[in-house]
Amino acid sequence: MHHLAGHKNIVTIKGAYEDPLYVHIVMELCSGGELFDRIIQRGHYSERKAAELTKIIVGVVEACHSLGVMHRDLKPENFLLVNKDDDFSLKAIDFGLSVFFKPGQIFTDVVGSPYYVAPEVLLKHYGPEADVWTAGVILYILLSGVPPFWAGKCHCNSETQQGIFDAVLKGHIDFDSDPWPLISESAKDLIRRMLSSHPKERLTAHEVLCHPWICENGVAPDRALDAAVLTRLKQFSAMNKLKKMALRVIAESLSEEEIAGLKEMFKSMDTDNSGAITFDELKAGLRRYGSTMKDTEIRDLMDAADVDNSGTIDYGEFIAATIHLNKLEREEHLVAAFRYFDKDGSGYITVDELQHACAEQNMTDVFIEDIIREVDQDNDGRIDYGEFVAMMQMGNAGIGRRTMRNSLNLSMRDAPGAQ
Repeated sequence: MHHLAGHKNIVTIKGAYEDPLYVHIVMELCSGGELFDRIIQRGHYSERKAAELTKIIVGVVEACHSLGVMHRDLKPENFLLVNKDDDFSLKAIDFGLSVFFKPGQIFTDVVGSPYYVAPEVLLKHYGPEADVWTAGVILYILLSGVPPFWAGKCHCNSETQQGIFDAVLKGHIDFDSDPWPLISESAKDLIRRMLSSHPKERLTAHEVLCHPWICENGVAPDRALDAAVLTRLKQFSAMNKLKKMALRVIAESLSEEEIAGLKEMFKSMDTDNSGAITFDELKAGLRRYGSTMKDTEIRDLMDAADVDNSGTIDYGEFIAATIHLNKLEREEHLVAAFRYFDKDGSGYITVDELQHACAEQNMTDVFIEDIIREVDQDNDGRIDYGEFVAMMQMGNAGIGRRTMRNSLNLSMRDAPGAQ
């Protein structure tokens, strides 16, 4: 992020401080909340407003690409406002999956968030064009309130991560449903060209900024969009907030013993005590733990965990990937998170219990009724455990280390010292 310092729409690092256990990063304060929340609060919302916001978002992408940086995890939650007064004080945050790239360089690790991920990322053969795709998805949501690719649109089995991936790969963009008949042709043209399934046919960030719909004094109309768009945005944002609360609860549920067990597992695989695991060490270590994975699968595993593309897995990468595997997918952690909300143990999360949880987590501007409505599949006005798990498995969660989570079928109790 120091490499991107000075851009008015990228969050600033104020300093980094290290103690015996952690590195603490102090960043610019953004007290204005998330992008979608501001749109909902303002009420009046038009294509022109969406164009102005898209110009800022794509401007960040252009700046990153000009400096040889690919963000790889753009999404509305990663844009915050500096204060509550200025609607255009947007700041891009969370560069944890970002990488440097060279012209023509191809990346193969599957990263990002399912609703926003480009098809070529899923096919493990991509470059910076993937960021433009993601910005196109954000634009589609800004104009309609829903993502362009979700399981229901391709008649897939369910709104699971795989269902969303199938819709992304199919690539059909719905411009028939409301509110699209009332959206300008220029806006739809831009979205089509940002969401081209063929990366080489996709607009570059600079070309997006030159498009008639988005450029200064452009053709985007100032007519208010259908109120249903704001309602959908509110629902989409609200469910993301519930998931964030649940993930926060799960993240706090790991014991020091479990962490210690993972540390021992890393040390046992790092046979030369270099502080990093090579491919051969990973392969040998997995064999010792009884894995029957093929070399190609272990290579995929290595690529997924090796976030900095160093060719080895350091301790931080190993812990991050294996914690993801366990804390987000183990049944007992989902049960613990559900019980956190279900204070009376009734087997249901009610409106009152959600309000109490939001207060505990200091989460304001959360639309409780919209959360219930979106997650409550049987329309009984509350969330049961099955509905909660289905929500947690939907496409908002990051897939930055998806291969690690799906391939490494080791549990913490198998790690030395984790008993």
